[in-house]
Amino acid sequence: MSSEPEPISEAAPRSEPVSLPTALASFTDLWSPRIVTAVNDYDVRIAKVEGEHVWHVHDHTDEFFLVLEGELTIALREPDGERTVVLPKGSVFTVPRGTEHKPYAPAGAAILMFEPTGTLTVGDRHDEVPDHVDATTGHALA
Repeated sequence: MSSEPEPISEAAPRSEPVSLPTALASFTDLWSPRIVTAVNDYDVRIAKVEGEHVWHVHDHTDEFFLVLEGELTIALREPDGERTVVLPKGSVFTVPRGTEHKPYAPAGAAILMFEPTGTLTVGDRHDEVPDHVDATTGHALA
């Protein structure tokens, strides 16, 4: 058994409060989430979004969205057909695992997502990823 302390990952819980408005003001990249804290084995991520993401599927996990600013629309391809959900500021929605979906925000939005640590933003299966979408597991908050 090693006496070395476990390294703290970028997704470690923070010991101080995080101001979401301040965190959002610290970056400008679109579709490139920042990890603000962790809860057990889950990342709490924030992102600025505008335009379209990419159709994708998370095979093994649900994906939780909270709209902090603006309005987010999520297109869904479900067994009984396609539909869209519109999320104004303050709304939450969970995309069930295995559901193909594409978030988009024509006028821009700020969102918070809750996903297992290591989950790729483009899921397990996806269409071709456009240049403006960052295929990542999240970036450390500066």
